[in-house]
Amino acid sequence: MPAIDAETIAMTSRRDFFKFAGIAGGAVAASSVSRVAMAALPEPVIQSSPNTMAPLVPNSGRPYNPVVTLNGWTLPWRMNQGVKEFHLVAEPVVREMAPGMKAHLWGYNGQSPGPTIEVVEGDRVRIFVTNKLPEHTSIHWHGQRLPSGMDGVAGLTQPAIQPGDTFVYEFVARRPGTFMYHPHADEMVQMAMGMMGFWVTHPKARHPLIDEVQRDFCFLLSSYDIEPGAATPKVAEMTNFNMWTWNSRIFPGIDSLNVRLHDKVRIRVGNLTMTNHPMHVHGHEFVVTGTDGGPTPKSARWPEVTADVAVGQMRQIEFVADEEGDWAFHCHKSHHTMNAMGHNIPTLIGVDHSGLARKINNLIPDYMAMGERGMADMAEMEMPIPDNTIPMMTGQGPFGSVEMGGMFSVLKVRRDQKPGDYKDPGWFKHPEGTVARKYTGPIAEPARFSAEGGQSMPRVRKPAAPTEVNVRKPTSHGEH
Repeated sequence: MPAIDAETIAMTSRRDFFKFAGIAGGAVAASSVSRVAMAALPEPVIQSSPNTMAPLVPNSGRPYNPVVTLNGWTLPWRMNQGVKEFHLVAEPVVREMAPGMKAHLWGYNGQSPGPTIEVVEGDRVRIFVTNKLPEHTSIHWHGQRLPSGMDGVAGLTQPAIQPGDTFVYEFVARRPGTFMYHPHADEMVQMAMGMMGFWVTHPKARHPLIDEVQRDFCFLLSSYDIEPGAATPKVAEMTNFNMWTWNSRIFPGIDSLNVRLHDKVRIRVGNLTMTNHPMHVHGHEFVVTGTDGGPTPKSARWPEVTADVAVGQMRQIEFVADEEGDWAFHCHKSHHTMNAMGHNIPTLIGVDHSGLARKINNLIPDYMAMGERGMADMAEMEMPIPDNTIPMMTGQGPFGSVEMGGMFSVLKVRRDQKPGDYKDPGWFKHPEGTVARKYTGPIAEPARFSAEGGQSMPRVRKPAAPTEVNVRKPTSHGEH
């Protein structure tokens, strides 16, 4: 790149200067214009694997304890005269949501969500953003303290990044915490297509409100409406989503969270869906130790087993994994633990439609009557489904069908997990006598009071005949 002197800079418009320097566009702090412009862009790192990548141990800059991005990875950086430089590429991607289903999404560096960005409090950070989408975009650094011109709201704080252009953002990571990044341009479309990513700022020294942990996980909650057999989300959907995901993955495609017995565990969860999510951990109590506003005061912490994460929020929970076993970890909204969920299905529990099924079988041999006993039939029967579609309830555990989907995974706590080796240990081997089992002995009748209860206030007119109630499922399904 040729040298650029001050006179050339003064005679060149802002946009033309960036083009001349090899950087199209730019939301750049004035104090660093010439230095940024003369630096070559870092090579973008692309990742397409849906597996959980090993934590990126810092090889330059301040040291920190890295996070594990569930079914994701951390974006490498380069040091340039004391500045951490990253390169994000906004582009269409193909994301495997679970084995057997892929979605055509938009994301960053080959994946949706994009790679996690990890920095240390006080780091000066420079992020190059190249737009390979078919429309303009921007990036908002959700929850960060930074100059207004770096906040990433297209039209308000910067011009939009046009297709083919590269912008550069630069600011100091001023406070430790858990944050996100996502577009603030055509937001309804771009976030519905999966454009988002995680950001973690580690403390630069021991912090009175931030404990050291052995395992530090992070993932983003997102939702999609993808019709069975299709691959592209409906971007205009507002309430009836059918794919509830962690890092754009659905169970059984979500990796387990593997920890060692007595590890101190931190889980960071960000919500970019259209509804709240009560996140529930089995077998342990936790405390909420942080939000995207920062660490929570110790006086404001109390034990929980479920923490609600509202739209646009981050929640950071911590606990000691002191109960060995395989423990479910999921959103406690039951429809969010299903895949390809249909909302206009009539309730047929208790309805004998076997005769009708036989007649239909004459025309459609593969037809199966479903829902007569409950929805679990759908997990047991391997009925034909459209290509690129995952059954509503799936996953095979050591004792049979798990009958889950969507926002569900397993916390695996093991005493024999070797330090620093967190590969999947397989299913838990329960000590003898500690598994619920079928009972075949006599069941004694419990002692009861001879008189109890009754109608507290009789009706004036009694009905002539008993009322028969037909239970129907509501037809609308808004406001999960």
